[in-house]
Amino acid sequence: MMNYSEDASKQYHIQAGQGDVGKYVILPGDPKRCAKIAAYFDDAVLMADSREYVTYTGYLDGVKVSVTSTGIGGPSASIAMEELVNAGADTFIRVGTCGGMQLDVKSGDLVIATGAIRMEGTSREYAPIEFPAVADIGIVNALIASAKEMEKDYHAGVVQCKDSFYGQHSPETKPVSYELLNKWEAWKRLGCLASEMESAALFVAASALHVRVGSVFLVVANQEREKEGLENPVVHDTDMAIRTAVAALRKLIKEDVAASKK
Repeated sequence: MMNYSEDASKQYHIQAGQGDVGKYVILPGDPKRCAKIAAYFDDAVLMADSREYVTYTGYLDGVKVSVTSTGIGGPSASIAMEELVNAGADTFIRVGTCGGMQLDVKSGDLVIATGAIRMEGTSREYAPIEFPAVADIGIVNALIASAKEMEKDYHAGVVQCKDSFYGQHSPETKPVSYELLNKWEAWKRLGCLASEMESAALFVAASALHVRVGSVFLVVANQEREKEGLENPVVHDTDMAIRTAVAALRKLIKEDVAASKK
């Protein structure tokens, strides 16, 4: 395709190119989280700052790794993944926040997505709706193992992805409230753990691009617990989710190095 960047060596949106990023990339949504994540790397350097995409690159256990923010939602997340793959990345862990849906998914817990409900639009431009949005099993296992080692409360399972934040939080105000409310009840009855906005697009895009991706989230709060009058504080500290992702990357790096020596 045509390169729209003023610098032909850089990807158009993220403004990073070959050599600027590692094979392994952590994907937060908020650009302001990138420096916090990069602090866990050795010798981290700011490589690019363009639109919602901020990229730092450093090292974990001697292997080049990066963090790139994606902004909110599937469209910008899939752009980041496409361009990072073009720049040489092939393993991604999304780190973000979510809202719990099951009553036992409490504020401050972690949710590790094994799959995602495709109630968004981006993934439909990669695959027919019948195709499932699933995380890479190796990344899922690395995230679960890391959460266990840190003795952190976590839940692994399916998450729901949407394009409208307020369609979730004030569905009754929307002209299609009948659909939003009925489907929300269906997702709960099917055991969906939490709601967020990026994993479905990333999981399906990764399948199309033949790369690996997984997701780990901090549960900010749970509106279903609120409805039931249960304890439901609002939690904003994403550090445990970040630490879990970094630990999982270390495991993946170790496994990949070992496999390359066979």
